[in-house]
Order: sequence, then C-alpha cells, then structure tokens
Amino acid sequence: MKPVSTLNPPQTWIATSWEDYLQSLDQLETTSGKSYYYQHHSYFDMSPIGSDHACDHSLVNYAVNLYATIQQIDFQSRDNCSYRKLGIREAQPDLSYYIGQQADLIPYGTSIIDLDEYSAPDLVIEIAKSSLADDLGNKRLLYEEMGVKEYWVVDVENARIIAFKIFEQGSQRIQTSLVLPDLDLKIINSALQQSRHHNHRVVCQSLMSQFQSL
Repeated sequence: MKPVSTLNPPQTWIATSWEDYLQSLDQLETTSGKSYYYQHHSYFDMSPIGSDHACDHSLVNYAVNLYATIQQIDFQSRDNCSYRKLGIREAQPDLSYYIGQQADLIPYGTSIIDLDEYSAPDLVIEIAKSSLADDLGNKRLLYEEMGVKEYWVVDVENARIIAFKIFEQGSQRIQTSLVLPDLDLKIINSALQQSRHHNHRVVCQSLMSQFQSL
C-alpha cells in the first residue's frame, strides 16, 4: 500500500476502500494528523497546526464551555475525537460536544466512538485556516449524514463563524445556536475579532461579562 503522504495529497479526497483507509490509519499512529472517510473517499490532513488555527480553536472551545457552564447546560466536550460508522464513514472534528440529555452518553474509557452504538454529537466545530471550502463542502455533507444537530465552521481568515442547523440530512444557515439556546453567534464573532488585537485574558473576560448578563 502507498504511504499516506502519497495516497492523499494535502486536503484532497482520494477514492479509497474502507480496508485501505484502515490500513492508512495504522501509519498515522506515529504521526499527528486528522482523518475522514466519506462516500468511499478518504481524507488525511497531515499539515502542522499553525498558531492562528490553534488560538481560535482554544478560544471557541472556551466560549462554548463557558456559555454552557454559566447557563447551567449539561455538556461534555471533546477535542479531535474520532467518530466511526464501520465501513461507511468516519470523522475527527476539531471540536465536538454532547449537550443536555446526551452529556453523559459516552462512558469513560471509550476509544473511537461507534456510531452504530451511540448517537452523533450535538455540535461539531471545524477550525478552517486553509480548509474553508472543504469544511463547507464535503465535511458539511459528512456531518449531515452523520446526524449531528449543529455544525460550525470557524473562518480563521475572516474571524467569523459560519453555522448550520442540520435536519433531515440537510442544513440551513443560522445566526443563533439551537443546541446552546439563545447563544447569539455574533458574540463569539466579536470575540474572535477582538482576539486579533488583545490577549485571551481580555477577550475571555469580555465573554464572561456578556454571558453573565444574558
């Protein structure tokens, strides 16, 4: 079998059988990277995580966790967790959350989350520094079929969130979260924009003040 770097050029979906996809995953055990499988195609993102991507990842995760905590919404967050429907699809989103009644769904000790055994997360977030078109394209279709309830794409270049509610394997743009009731995404957009000029203490303090006043 070809090595992953040859099998999948950066940010490219390659026609692959499920078996070859799993063999490629074995090569990833000693490297860092994210993997996806959808419609008999695999996608491996082996590019290093840059500072901008990492900062927005950290800030958005903090904002979601803080809002849910202040609003007393049960949740469980996951970073780069793998979700698999055997032989059909797999995703490893940057951030994912089980919210409300699903917060305690996945028992501790679970490795890859089996979508034949457990439902998909309520909220999935991808951080898009150089992958915006794909995050809005194939990955959005993947999450529609996976059955997540809400999908956000963080557009790093433009400091904004592009959010969708997902229903009946389709999606529609939203400005206010449904899984985190009454969360106006403009607040997080403003925090992202503020973070271009201020450190996270300043930005997070502003977020806390706004969320506590809701």
